[in-house]
This record gives sequence, C-alpha cells and structure tokens, in this order.
Amino acid sequence: MKLALLGYGKMGQIIGTLATEKGHEIVYKKGSNFETGTLSEAAVAIDFSVPEAAVDNITKCLDANIPIVSGTTGWLSEYEKVLKKCEACNGSFIYASNFSVGVNLFFDLNAYAAKLMAPWKEYTVSVEEIHHTEKKDAPSGTAITIAEGILEHSDKKNWELDTVSEENITITAKREADVKGTHRVDYESNIDTISIKHEAHTREGFAKGAILAAEWLVGKTGVYSMKDVLGLTDSK
Repeated sequence: MKLALLGYGKMGQIIGTLATEKGHEIVYKKGSNFETGTLSEAAVAIDFSVPEAAVDNITKCLDANIPIVSGTTGWLSEYEKVLKKCEACNGSFIYASNFSVGVNLFFDLNAYAAKLMAPWKEYTVSVEEIHHTEKKDAPSGTAITIAEGILEHSDKKNWELDTVSEENITITAKREADVKGTHRVDYESNIDTISIKHEAHTREGFAKGAILAAEWLVGKTGVYSMKDVLGLTDSK
C-alpha cells in the first residue's frame, strides 16, 4: 500500500516506521517545514498534523480522490464542513479522536458503564485526562469523546473544562512530562467511588490503529469511524 503521511512529528515518524515494517511504502511526507514525495501517488493518507493544518490537509486529499484518515484533534468546529466536502467529492474519510484499539474498546466500556450508572443519581461523574506537555489542545479529543459517551445516557447538559457544576460533566486536563495518554472516569458518592481507566504505555498503539484504519478504508466510499473499522458499530 502506498501511503502519504501528513504531519511528521513523533506520531508521524512512528507510523512511518511501523507501516514500512508491514511492507507499506511511504510515497509522500509533509512536515511543518518540509515536503517530500508525490501526494497523488498515495493510495491512502494519514493525517497527524496540527489543528491549523488539518482541514487543509483533509481537503487536499479529498480533492485528489485519496482516502484520508485523520487523528488530529482541535479542529472539530469545522467537522461539518469536512463532511460536506467528503460527500461532494464522493470521498473516503475517517476521523478518530484516538486510534488506539484499546481506547476504542474503552469508549464502548465507558458508554455501557454510563448506561448502568444512569439511574443512580447519588453518583457524580467526572473525567480526567493526562497528556504530555507538548499537547496543544485541552481537553483532549479522547476526553471529549468519553464525555459525549456519558452524555448519551445522562441528564447532564454538556461538559466543562476544569469547572465543577451540577449541570455538566467536569473534565480535568493535566499536562505532565512524557505522558503518552491517561484517561479516567470516576463515579463518586459519599459511600464509594467506581473508576474505569485507560493508560497508554507507548504511542505505538495509536500508530497501529491508524495504519489498521488506513488499510480498512482503501476501496471504500463514505465517512466512517473506528467503530466501523473494529466492528463495534452495534455493540451498545
């Protein structure tokens, strides 16, 4: 499979290494200050860039009829615009706040836990995420996805960052050196606390999931998610 990498930071480099080890060919790379190869040769593209570049990267791939997988977070205010572009181009697109297989299983576990906990109003739910100090957006896209999974089964109205209120779910975002990504959901009452947690030990899980999604997307048309890739669509 001929692959384009849009964004060549830590994640892009890990994806490049693992994809090459799997026998894929990197035909195009784009970093913050360099560009090598030919985008049009790619059978599929993976975007792990920055919020300011994501929409442009996705649009260029859709215009070139190249399936695109994006793991860049922080640009979702323009998500509907991208979906319309994909439809207009009859293109192929997957966005995920997190491509780790373990995290996506955690998303389903989180939604199921929220459904179980919904009748028990004495518990207060909160979300905590911890990432490396270089992460630019807060809260993480993964934490937002977790909160959205809880909201589907809750009478809470929305989520709030670092603010405690009765109406919304509190997300606490912490930044610490060399943390790959930790997410925890707590249900706390006066009697006890119930917690579920995912902790990434390396970035390889994110990279392997993105490559898996890219392999799956080739030859398909439409907008998909990691639930589709992993066959979790009807798991709730």
